Amino acid sequence: MIAKLTGRLDSNGAGHAVIDVGGVGYLVEASARTLDALGAVGGEVTIHTEMLVGEDFLRLLGFARAEERDWFRLLTSVQGVGAKVALAILSALEVADLQRALASGDSAMIARANGVGPKLAQRITHELKDKAGALGGISGSGPALSAAAGPVGDAIAALTGLGFKPGEASAAVAAANEELGADASLDALVRVALKKAAK
Repeated sequence: MIAKLTGRLDSNGAGHAVIDVGGVGYLVEASARTLDALGAVGGEVTIHTEMLVGEDFLRLLGFARAEERDWFRLLTSVQGVGAKVALAILSALEVADLQRALASGDSAMIARANGVGPKLAQRITHELKDKAGALGGISGSGPALSAAAGPVGDAIAALTGLGFKPGEASAAVAAANEELGADASLDALVRVALKKAAK
């Protein structure tokens, strides 16, 4: 799993940037706020990343701060919130504003984001209100965001990125890991876990 990139900002466009790390260009999707924070093309940048893995794709998402990545993970734990919607929310709202909106139950503020209708905004607010209020400034070490390390953790992240709830993803990956053994690769874990989750 790629957790962070440090290199030269090679180019940027609508919703993405290319980071040159030792001559290899990484295409990273990001929120508008993260893209603004990267600065001018040619400059040295560090970006925190989240890798989404599917049966037929690999996507690398980038965040200016680890805190923003943690909020992305929390948002995508809600059914109906995929990577695109989560990035839209993080583009529309600062992390502090998002936290306040969730803590106060202000679904209208969440609905400002592109692609977020009133019903989805209400679901997000309902499911995350208690977490936002209890956790305050969320960090990667918080219990709500803890995950297994290695391929198992990456496989769980991949399934949650595909829209499965964390509990469903964990159960499916655990079953896949038990079937395949401790030496199973990430690709194999994701493939088998998807089959088990679909049953």
